[in-house]
Amino acid sequence: MAVLHSAPRYASFEGVLDELTGALGDMVVASREEYGEIVINVVRERVEDALRKLRDEHQFQQLMDIAGADYPTRLDRFDVVYCLLSVTRNLRLIVKTTTDEATPVPTVTTLWPNAGWYEREVYDMYGVLFAGNTDLRRILTDYGFEGHPFRKDFPLTGYVELRYSEEDKRVVYEPVELAQDLRQFDFMSPWEGADYVLPGDEKAVPPPPAPAPVATAPVTRGPAEADKPKTTDTPAQTGAGDKANAEAAKDGEGKDGGKAPEAPAPTESRPDADKGGKA
Repeated sequence: MAVLHSAPRYASFEGVLDELTGALGDMVVASREEYGEIVINVVRERVEDALRKLRDEHQFQQLMDIAGADYPTRLDRFDVVYCLLSVTRNLRLIVKTTTDEATPVPTVTTLWPNAGWYEREVYDMYGVLFAGNTDLRRILTDYGFEGHPFRKDFPLTGYVELRYSEEDKRVVYEPVELAQDLRQFDFMSPWEGADYVLPGDEKAVPPPPAPAPVATAPVTRGPAEADKPKTTDTPAQTGAGDKANAEAAKDGEGKDGGKAPEAPAPTESRPDADKGGKA
């Protein structure tokens, strides 16, 4: 039996997008409703003002997460994504802004204390800077780690590797001897066949096309002789030689010209042991 709840899982989005974009005004760069979510892009320098207005005037009390995304081909390659929740309106909201490797994003630790950990994670994984965060340290990688693992140009095996040294009694870093270059990712399956020239193939000379096959009559040596029995009418056809033929011509004679020895007489039957006979 299905259990029906009086409140839906999420409240209706009807009129919410227009309400929020009208309230944020010129802070909004773009807005849309897609995949069951309301997404609003705001100006980077005004992100703190926008989130403050959403918290204080539109009841989005909780900051659930701050995430990042990397688009290397864009001028502002990073997206910083703020996930908000309104417990009173039963609504979720996604606010986005963009930045590059050098331009910091205003911190929102002044609005939600838990933003400090989220901003440290985005900094550690993507290298995004947050202006005003007084404790912007790495949070997931080790001390002294170089690079940002979630960037799409980060080498898959890294530049250094670490191990525990029994001699030094600590974790030591050693350079990886594999050559590392900028990764250009290609998500096309190799079984589908690339629609471009693969690296190195431009030097190959394409082979000439194979000639079309020409049908010709089969070459035979006359009619088949499978049904004709093979006989040895003459001694030469046996293939054994004159000496073997002479030996075969002797009818029942031994090697010395005498008759072949006869078979021995059959032995007497042995009496059965159970009838008192001797073994």
